[in-house]
Amino acid sequence: MARRFKVAAWTGAVLIALGLSASLAYFLTRPETGGIAGIGGPIDLAKAGGGRFTTPDIGGKPYAIFFGFTRCPNVCPTTLSDLTLDMDELGPLADRFKVLFVSVDPDRDTPESMHDYLSAFDPRIVGLSGTTAEIAAIAKDYRVYYRKVPTEGGDYTMDHTASVYLMNAKGQLVGTLAFEEDRKTQVAKLKRLAEEG
Repeated sequence: MARRFKVAAWTGAVLIALGLSASLAYFLTRPETGGIAGIGGPIDLAKAGGGRFTTPDIGGKPYAIFFGFTRCPNVCPTTLSDLTLDMDELGPLADRFKVLFVSVDPDRDTPESMHDYLSAFDPRIVGLSGTTAEIAAIAKDYRVYYRKVPTEGGDYTMDHTASVYLMNAKGQLVGTLAFEEDRKTQVAKLKRLAEEG
Protein backbone atom coordinates (compact mmCIF):
# COMPACT_ATOMS: atom_id res chain seq x y z
CA MET A 1 0.00 0.00 0.00
CA ALA A 2 2.80 2.38 0.97
CA ARG A 3 4.71 1.45 -2.20
CA ARG A 4 1.67 2.17 -4.41
CA PHE A 5 1.28 5.54 -2.74
CA LYS A 6 4.96 6.39 -3.35
CA VAL A 7 4.72 5.39 -7.02
CA ALA A 8 1.54 7.43 -7.48
CA ALA A 9 3.09 10.42 -5.70
CA TRP A 10 6.25 10.26 -7.83
CA THR A 11 4.22 9.87 -11.03
CA GLY A 12 2.10 12.87 -10.07
CA ALA A 13 5.17 14.95 -9.25
CA VAL A 14 6.78 14.08 -12.60
CA LEU A 15 3.62 14.99 -14.51
CA ILE A 16 3.33 18.31 -12.65
CA ALA A 17 7.00 19.08 -13.35
CA LEU A 18 6.55 18.28 -17.06
CA GLY A 19 3.46 20.47 -17.20
CA LEU A 20 5.23 23.38 -15.52
CA SER A 21 8.23 22.98 -17.83
CA ALA A 22 6.02 23.03 -20.91
CA SER A 23 4.18 26.11 -19.64
CA LEU A 24 7.44 27.89 -18.85
CA ALA A 25 8.85 27.04 -22.28
CA TYR A 26 5.74 28.46 -23.94
CA PHE A 27 5.86 31.74 -22.04
CA LEU A 28 9.61 32.16 -22.61
CA THR A 29 9.43 31.52 -26.37
CA ARG A 30 6.11 33.15 -27.32
CA PRO A 31 6.36 36.45 -29.23
CA GLU A 32 5.95 39.58 -27.10
CA THR A 33 2.99 41.56 -28.35
CA GLY A 34 2.53 44.23 -25.71
CA GLY A 35 -1.19 44.34 -26.45
CA ILE A 36 -4.35 42.27 -26.50
CA ALA A 37 -4.43 40.12 -29.63
CA GLY A 38 -7.40 39.92 -31.94
CA ILE A 39 -8.68 43.49 -31.62
CA GLY A 40 -7.82 46.02 -34.30
CA GLY A 41 -7.07 45.99 -37.99
CA PRO A 42 -6.38 48.06 -41.08
CA ILE A 43 -8.25 51.32 -41.60
CA ASP A 44 -9.45 52.58 -44.99
CA LEU A 45 -12.49 54.85 -44.68
CA ALA A 46 -13.89 58.14 -45.95
CA LYS A 47 -12.60 61.10 -43.96
CA ALA A 48 -14.90 63.82 -42.63
CA GLY A 49 -14.55 66.77 -44.97
CA GLY A 50 -13.35 64.66 -47.92
CA GLY A 51 -10.71 62.19 -49.02
CA ARG A 52 -9.72 58.85 -47.58
CA PHE A 53 -8.06 58.00 -44.29
CA THR A 54 -5.93 54.86 -44.15
CA THR A 55 -3.68 53.21 -41.59
CA PRO A 56 -0.53 55.05 -42.83
CA ASP A 57 -2.29 58.36 -42.03
CA ILE A 58 -1.98 57.48 -38.35
CA GLY A 59 1.71 58.16 -38.87
CA GLY A 60 2.98 55.36 -36.66
CA LYS A 61 1.42 56.97 -33.61
CA PRO A 62 -0.75 55.35 -30.95
CA TYR A 63 -4.43 56.18 -31.27
CA ALA A 64 -7.77 56.25 -29.51
CA ILE A 65 -10.70 54.97 -31.58
CA PHE A 66 -14.38 55.43 -30.74
CA PHE A 67 -17.43 54.13 -32.63
CA GLY A 68 -20.66 56.13 -32.59
CA PHE A 69 -22.93 58.29 -34.75
CA THR A 70 -23.76 61.96 -35.17
CA ARG A 71 -27.42 61.69 -34.13
CA CYS A 72 -26.45 60.01 -30.87
CA PRO A 73 -28.34 61.79 -28.07
CA ASN A 74 -25.95 61.21 -25.17
CA VAL A 75 -22.99 58.79 -25.29
CA CYS A 76 -21.26 60.19 -28.38
CA PRO A 77 -21.38 63.92 -27.65
CA THR A 78 -20.43 63.26 -24.03
CA THR A 79 -17.49 61.05 -25.03
CA LEU A 80 -16.26 63.49 -27.69
CA SER A 81 -16.58 66.38 -25.23
CA ASP A 82 -14.61 64.39 -22.65
CA LEU A 83 -11.89 63.61 -25.21
CA THR A 84 -11.75 67.30 -26.16
CA LEU A 85 -11.25 68.29 -22.52
CA ASP A 86 -8.70 65.50 -22.01
CA MET A 87 -6.68 66.62 -25.03
CA ASP A 88 -6.84 70.23 -23.91
CA GLU A 89 -5.52 69.25 -20.49
CA LEU A 90 -2.69 67.22 -22.04
CA GLY A 91 -1.62 70.17 -24.22
CA PRO A 92 1.16 69.37 -26.74
CA LEU A 93 1.34 65.80 -25.42
CA ALA A 94 -2.00 65.15 -27.16
CA ASP A 95 -0.24 65.64 -30.51
CA ARG A 96 1.57 62.35 -29.93
CA PHE A 97 -1.57 60.28 -30.56
CA LYS A 98 -4.52 60.34 -32.95
CA VAL A 99 -8.20 60.27 -32.02
CA LEU A 100 -10.56 58.59 -34.50
CA PHE A 101 -14.37 58.72 -34.45
CA VAL A 102 -15.90 56.03 -36.68
CA SER A 103 -19.58 56.25 -37.58
CA VAL A 104 -21.72 53.13 -37.17
CA ASP A 105 -24.54 54.85 -39.09
CA PRO A 106 -23.29 54.84 -42.69
CA ASP A 107 -26.77 55.52 -44.09
CA ARG A 108 -26.93 58.99 -42.51
CA ASP A 109 -23.38 59.99 -41.56
CA THR A 110 -21.72 61.33 -44.69
CA PRO A 111 -18.22 62.84 -44.64
CA GLU A 112 -19.85 66.28 -44.92
CA SER A 113 -22.30 65.80 -42.05
CA MET A 114 -19.54 64.36 -39.87
CA HIS A 115 -17.32 67.35 -40.63
CA ASP A 116 -20.09 69.71 -39.48
CA TYR A 117 -20.78 67.63 -36.36
CA LEU A 118 -17.14 67.41 -35.31
CA SER A 119 -16.61 71.16 -35.63
CA ALA A 120 -17.91 71.42 -32.04
CA PHE A 121 -15.01 69.31 -30.72
CA ASP A 122 -11.21 69.29 -30.79
CA PRO A 123 -10.10 69.76 -34.43
CA ARG A 124 -7.60 66.91 -34.08
CA ILE A 125 -10.44 64.37 -33.81
CA VAL A 126 -10.70 62.61 -37.18
CA GLY A 127 -14.20 61.61 -38.30
CA LEU A 128 -14.53 58.50 -40.46
CA SER A 129 -17.44 56.96 -42.32
CA GLY A 130 -17.90 54.45 -45.09
CA THR A 131 -20.19 52.05 -46.84
CA THR A 132 -22.27 49.56 -44.91
CA ALA A 133 -19.74 46.83 -45.79
CA GLU A 134 -16.74 48.96 -44.77
CA ILE A 135 -18.26 49.80 -41.40
CA ALA A 136 -19.22 46.16 -40.81
CA ALA A 137 -15.63 45.10 -41.56
CA ILE A 138 -13.93 47.58 -39.23
CA ALA A 139 -16.48 46.93 -36.48
CA LYS A 140 -15.71 43.22 -36.76
CA ASP A 141 -11.95 43.91 -36.60
CA TYR A 142 -12.39 45.95 -33.42
CA ARG A 143 -15.09 43.67 -31.98
CA VAL A 144 -17.52 46.56 -31.79
CA TYR A 145 -21.21 45.89 -31.26
CA TYR A 146 -23.76 48.04 -33.10
CA ARG A 147 -27.30 47.70 -34.42
CA LYS A 148 -30.23 49.77 -35.63
CA VAL A 149 -33.02 50.28 -33.13
CA PRO A 150 -36.38 51.35 -34.64
CA THR A 151 -38.07 54.38 -33.08
CA GLU A 152 -41.49 55.98 -33.48
CA GLY A 153 -42.44 57.39 -36.85
CA GLY A 154 -40.34 54.92 -38.84
CA ASP A 155 -37.03 56.46 -37.77
CA TYR A 156 -34.22 54.69 -35.94
CA THR A 157 -31.35 55.18 -33.52
CA MET A 158 -28.19 53.14 -33.06
CA ASP A 159 -27.16 50.97 -30.14
CA HIS A 160 -23.36 50.59 -29.96
CA THR A 161 -20.28 49.91 -27.87
CA ALA A 162 -19.59 52.95 -25.69
CA SER A 163 -15.91 52.42 -24.83
CA VAL A 164 -12.97 54.22 -26.42
CA TYR A 165 -10.26 51.75 -27.47
CA LEU A 166 -6.65 52.75 -26.81
CA MET A 167 -4.30 51.29 -29.41
CA ASN A 168 -0.52 51.42 -29.29
CA ALA A 169 1.69 52.41 -32.23
CA LYS A 170 1.65 48.78 -33.43
CA GLY A 171 -2.15 48.85 -33.63
CA GLN A 172 -2.62 46.64 -30.58
CA LEU A 173 -5.25 47.23 -27.90
CA VAL A 174 -3.60 48.37 -24.66
CA GLY A 175 -6.59 49.76 -22.77
CA THR A 176 -9.98 51.45 -22.88
CA LEU A 177 -11.75 54.54 -21.63
CA ALA A 178 -15.13 53.72 -20.15
CA PHE A 179 -18.14 55.97 -20.75
CA GLU A 180 -18.05 58.84 -18.22
CA GLU A 181 -14.87 57.54 -16.59
CA ASP A 182 -13.52 60.25 -14.29
CA ARG A 183 -11.34 62.87 -15.98
CA LYS A 184 -8.24 62.21 -13.89
CA THR A 185 -8.22 58.54 -14.90
CA GLN A 186 -8.90 59.33 -18.56
CA VAL A 187 -6.09 61.88 -18.73
CA ALA A 188 -3.68 59.48 -17.00
CA LYS A 189 -4.49 56.72 -19.51
CA LEU A 190 -4.09 59.03 -22.51
CA LYS A 191 -0.85 60.43 -21.07
CA ARG A 192 0.52 56.91 -20.74
CA LEU A 193 -0.60 56.13 -24.30
CA ALA A 194 1.21 59.22 -25.59
CA GLU A 195 4.39 58.55 -23.63
CA GLU A 196 4.66 54.81 -24.21
CA GLY A 197 3.51 54.81 -27.82
